[in-house]
Amino acid sequence: MDHLGEFRRAALELGIPDDEISRFSRHLRLSIGLSVGGASAGGSVVGQLGGLPRLPVGMKWPSAGEVPLPLLLSVDCGALPRVDGFDLPADGTLLFFVDQEKDCVDDSGKYARVVYVPDGTETEVAKAPGSAWVRERSDVSAELGAELPLWLQEAEDEDWHEFWEDLDWEDMSPFQQQLVRYMERDLPHLDELRALAHGLWPSGAGVVIGGYADDEVINSLAEQTLAGREKAGEIPPIPVAQWHSHLEEEKHRLTSEWISLAGEARCYEAYFTSFVIRHDDLAGVRVDRALAVTGFEAP
Repeated sequence: MDHLGEFRRAALELGIPDDEISRFSRHLRLSIGLSVGGASAGGSVVGQLGGLPRLPVGMKWPSAGEVPLPLLLSVDCGALPRVDGFDLPADGTLLFFVDQEKDCVDDSGKYARVVYVPDGTETEVAKAPGSAWVRERSDVSAELGAELPLWLQEAEDEDWHEFWEDLDWEDMSPFQQQLVRYMERDLPHLDELRALAHGLWPSGAGVVIGGYADDEVINSLAEQTLAGREKAGEIPPIPVAQWHSHLEEEKHRLTSEWISLAGEARCYEAYFTSFVIRHDDLAGVRVDRALAVTGFEAP
């Protein structure tokens, strides 16, 4: 289905200029929300949370050394709705394994893994290494949701925007000023376009495939990238007073390079994991290069 075409037609009916619709659409990403309630209500099952995985015959249960990794999620790529710009495999199964408690305190990446099983592979239900490593199974159905980058989200939804609103123009970094000018000059109907997108594709699922990578993950990647380029002499040392501006610009660049492969919503007093991947690695089905980051929502 031509989702962006559907969005364009609806926006044109509102009287919004075509060129502004095009600018906004460059930032609009559709994600795939996974819902347990939808599956139980008769929605088409596209995967499962927890439970036992189907692995290729002879494949060992994924582990970090002697530590088995619980199955967080598995999805049937062929059953998921297709989304422009999100190059999931056309078929086969993606399985996400993670020991969230260990991954939360260890940034080596060894406590998380993504496995792709192509269609036609002979598989079997894996034997559990023990009940402690098997989560309760829930079937899930899918629905589309609209996502925007952090800087285009509604002010009341993000502390980041509230921080900006308290800044005087002269206190903003050059990059912040650039984004504000862009929104004011090139997206005068931003509120209407944002409301239209979320009206067509409401978001809010607890687990999401695709969309924008978690901001904290992108922030960490940007910090590492800038520090690495400084150390390698690729860029001159960044003055402390300019670090935040450079960081925001680098995050903006990385947001277009990386995409969320799968992510859990933050839940009070619970672990949540985000799997992110570069667009080109996903297109090449190099899912072993996905980066997993686990956090904990503390009270």
